Amino acid sequence: MSERTAADQPLREDIRELGELLGEVIREQGGEPLFNTVETVRRLAKQARAGDDDAARELEETLTGLEDERIMPVVRAFSHFLNLANIAEQHHRVRRSRAWARAPDSGPLRGSLEEGFERVAATTEPDDLYAAVCSMQVGLVLTAHPTEVTRRTLLQKHNNIASTLETQDRQDLTPEESGALAQSLKGEVTAAWYTDEIRQRRPSPLDEARWGYAVVEQTLWDAIPRHARRMDRMLHHYTGRGLPLDVSPIRFGSWMGGDRDGNPRVTARVTRDACLMARWQAASLYEKEIGQLISELSLQCRDSELSEQVGDAWEPYRVMLKRVRARLRLTLRWLEARLEGKTAPEGEIYRDAEDLRRPLLACYHSLHRCGAGVVADGRLLDLLRRLSCFGLTLMRIDIRQEAGRHASALAAITRELDLGDYAAWDESARQAFLIRELNNPRPLIPRGFQPDEEVQETLDTFRVIAEQGPESLGAYVISMAATPSDILAVELLQKEAGVKHYLRVVPLFETLDDLNGAEDCLERLLEIDWYRQRIGGHQEVMIGYSDSGKDAGHLTAAWALYQTQERLVACCRRNNVKLTLFHGRGGSIGRGGGPTHAAILSQPPGSVQGSLRATEQGEVIQAKFGLPGIALRNLELYTTAVLEATLQPPPEPEQSWRDLMDQLSGVAVENYRGMVRHTPEFVDYFRSATPEQEIAGLTIGSRPAKRRKEGGVESLRAIPWIFSWTQTRLLLPAWLGVGEALAHAQKEGRTEELQTMFRDWPFFHAFLDMVEMVLAKGDPDVAAMYDRRLVPEGLQPLGQDLRGRYRTTLNSVLTVTGHERPLSDFPVVRRSVDVRNPYVDPLNRLQVELLHRVRHRNEEHLRKALQVCINGIAAGMRNTG
Repeated sequence: MSERTAADQPLREDIRELGELLGEVIREQGGEPLFNTVETVRRLAKQARAGDDDAARELEETLTGLEDERIMPVVRAFSHFLNLANIAEQHHRVRRSRAWARAPDSGPLRGSLEEGFERVAATTEPDDLYAAVCSMQVGLVLTAHPTEVTRRTLLQKHNNIASTLETQDRQDLTPEESGALAQSLKGEVTAAWYTDEIRQRRPSPLDEARWGYAVVEQTLWDAIPRHARRMDRMLHHYTGRGLPLDVSPIRFGSWMGGDRDGNPRVTARVTRDACLMARWQAASLYEKEIGQLISELSLQCRDSELSEQVGDAWEPYRVMLKRVRARLRLTLRWLEARLEGKTAPEGEIYRDAEDLRRPLLACYHSLHRCGAGVVADGRLLDLLRRLSCFGLTLMRIDIRQEAGRHASALAAITRELDLGDYAAWDESARQAFLIRELNNPRPLIPRGFQPDEEVQETLDTFRVIAEQGPESLGAYVISMAATPSDILAVELLQKEAGVKHYLRVVPLFETLDDLNGAEDCLERLLEIDWYRQRIGGHQEVMIGYSDSGKDAGHLTAAWALYQTQERLVACCRRNNVKLTLFHGRGGSIGRGGGPTHAAILSQPPGSVQGSLRATEQGEVIQAKFGLPGIALRNLELYTTAVLEATLQPPPEPEQSWRDLMDQLSGVAVENYRGMVRHTPEFVDYFRSATPEQEIAGLTIGSRPAKRRKEGGVESLRAIPWIFSWTQTRLLLPAWLGVGEALAHAQKEGRTEELQTMFRDWPFFHAFLDMVEMVLAKGDPDVAAMYDRRLVPEGLQPLGQDLRGRYRTTLNSVLTVTGHERPLSDFPVVRRSVDVRNPYVDPLNRLQVELLHRVRHRNEEHLRKALQVCINGIAAGMRNTG
């Protein structure tokens, strides 16, 4: 048995155990006929995947012959198995990390704090390393995008299963304990079987916000102090100094309840309530921790400073902490009243983190000074670390709105004042007006102004911003930003609303044209004296991976994003301004997703100067932060990658590589847009061959799937665009154009140069790795099955063309990477794909059948079965949109 096979043996045992338990539940709850059908389908799917054509035909006949009422149980069986496999794999990742850490000769795990600090310490002075860690600012922004298909109710059961698997790994279990754990596992699997996978209603934005806060409570609340302890240990080892108590290299933000771009359900009231809910959740968590500390800190020793605050109290720490708890309880009651629309006396409620930190620090320093530092460095230290990370609001909420909404509001105001129509003015006229009004102390908005509902909502949003304290909100992100006036407009609207704690205004450049114009926009903005004074030497810019990929294709978007970052870095250096780049990444490869560590290290040199923000999309939050061990690992990966990219940035790419990338980009975008935009029958083919129309009806997110009801691909949001292709296993957005570009370069004799770029350029290496991963997950034969059953005959040649391009892309990529088959360098991912294929394949076949039936007779039970099927395929593919 090979070392890899031996290491994966526990995973295979977990999957087998969970699969057998699911089989028992299916037999007991669904009956012997259902069990036999599922087993037959599973056997045939494995044989078909192994190349048995007879089994493939029999499998198709079996599934297409199922009566309506028998389809749902079969779909649920395979969906549940894939979710169980995911749970086992996540647990195995934690198990392997722990095993690695226990092995004396294994060396540090790539991306771990041990490995990262060892790597950078070899070339960095201790003082510089210490300063880099203490000044690091990594912001992870949780978003609620409409492809988190699993209900929170089921996620909790999945977490319980993972916890039970962890307990089963103990070596000292008695037979009675082992039996109890097995029974507990079966109970959770049974409960999951009887739980409806489909939400009965679409979640509200506040439901999504609650889900985000639950992630903090369930995993991040404990992961952050554990991560800080490791950071402190590494700093002590390499610099002789620990991590300061008020430093948190990683902090969290949220778009849940603040992202109103294209989501009319996110109103000013929703944002206000989301802020109040965040403060309530934080106060509740702190109140519980303080209660635990009151129980623990019965010590009587104290220093003089603590005595000054509590007098000669018998148990001084309890006296101090009981005061804190009383204020937290008062804060909770005040927040509850506000959420209910009532007024409550404010009294001594907590309004900022420093107010809470002071008594905790007094206790901490007193314990150290009187010789009880080991006590202080337990639960109390963890609480101080949490306070540095989460503050009093857990996650600062960003506001996001489209630039046109601000222009519309200002146009309504100027028309009301007979100043003209702001919307009709050119850029210079807009800038002149905005700067003049920003410097004018009198109000601009007239009394009694009564605009239309949309403008009023925009103005109400700014009034809510003005009501919030300095810790509740983060940035104001402007989507579809293109000109300096887009940014100045938000600054003016903040002024008019009376905002005291101004939000930093962050332009989001998304489309290819906007990315190419980003440097010019920023340069002109920084020429404005008023604006230079406003930002105080620090500018944040967001770059969008989703819409740029949908606009220009994956390769062209990736290269444009790389070059845009370079140009923005150069612009800020010229103007002596610190730049923070905010990466709007999605969960899927086509939207900038992929392994965190490699993605950060492949950024242009100078683009990560100790600070970075990135979105963590709804569909990957559970995968990255759902289990404590996985959450801790991802915090490590972010920290070490940012540290390494700051202190050991990658070299500048050769000019010849840039020239070749320009050529690749040109060929790629021509082929991508030629198909997606300029092939007349493409939209009809897309809507026939994928479940795009049906996905729009899913109750999986608060935001609409389209920006507007009419229109083709351009009207779709990037997420359902990619989600649809993921379902059919063609995954077109991640590779279309790539194969043609590589093949063109190879025909020109540039293969060796491409191979050198892959070997020596982190950006190109990471890009092709991700494309190869997508191609390994895809299957053009499965996509062909959709065409045969669902696509009109006249459109089927288009599908044949696309599948031919898929195979061309795979061959071209493998030629450059030198791999015999996809994922040769990623055996863990290869194993994961191979394990899932026989279980995803039946769901794809069932989805084809369900789509055919739903499109011919739109009945509720068929639509529900289709939704479960969509969930199952998403679980099997491990990413969605």
